[in-house]
Amino acid sequence: MLNDAVCFKAVYIVCGYTDLRSGIDSLAAVLEAQTGSTPYVPDTLYLFCGRRADRIKGLVWEKDGWLMLYKRLAGSKFQWPRSANEVRELTQQQFRWLMEGLTTTPKNSVRTVKPPEYMG
Repeated sequence: MLNDAVCFKAVYIVCGYTDLRSGIDSLAAVLEAQTGSTPYVPDTLYLFCGRRADRIKGLVWEKDGWLMLYKRLAGSKFQWPRSANEVRELTQQQFRWLMEGLTTTPKNSVRTVKPPEYMG
């Protein structure tokens, strides 16, 4: 379920390090402090990552309470943005990259080229 976020309207990551010993209320307070707005948005996934980068926690507001998700990788690490005090929205593609162990901002991408004028 967590590898594709098609059931969520928006996905946000809390960049930097988060103490994953924190519970739902503490993580919700972190969201409020960093965004300056209320995080009680239905069908929105907020992701947090600790220092080890092999596990993440997610929070989703479901209109009647919080749902907490937890994922621990068995043999790899997440490529998590570490600029502190930032909450960033991800596209579906960026979320897939993150779940596949890639960065959310690739350094290289496929360039478009102008087709040759003459082939012969």
